Amino acid sequence: MGVIIQNKDIFKNYQILEKFDAGIVLHGFEVKSIFSGKGSLKGSYVSKKGNELYLVNFYIPPYQEKNCFKNYDPYRPRKLLLKKREINYLINKLKTKGLTIVPLKIYNKNNLIKVEIALVKGLKKFEKREKIKEKDFKRIYERKLKRSSI
Repeated sequence: MGVIIQNKDIFKNYQILEKFDAGIVLHGFEVKSIFSGKGSLKGSYVSKKGNELYLVNFYIPPYQEKNCFKNYDPYRPRKLLLKKREINYLINKLKTKGLTIVPLKIYNKNNLIKVEIALVKGLKKFEKREKIKEKDFKRIYERKLKRSSI
């Protein structure tokens, strides 16, 4: 299972509640582009249309400019493939105020491209500051431990 594209900003701005693995509907040249490491999850999210979930604002540039559709949109919504039970669960959770679904990473599993999505809750500014303070404290504490053991 090799991670191809990762969204690192999610961990700074959101608290992850649950994770899910989903398939994604892609064109052939989009698959090649993703396998070559192109693409960006920055600013992407999952939205509901009817009884289906779509990955919105996920940027995939064409693999070769000449071999794609003339009206190709690299930001087009892409359908996520989940079990009906999971879709219904996530749609019900989206109705809760403050919860959203975002993609964490795109990875390769048995030669298939999968998306790891997460149900998240946004962090407030003071919570972000506390997280930064904890990291700094841990870093300083580990340095002191390392120096004292030498």
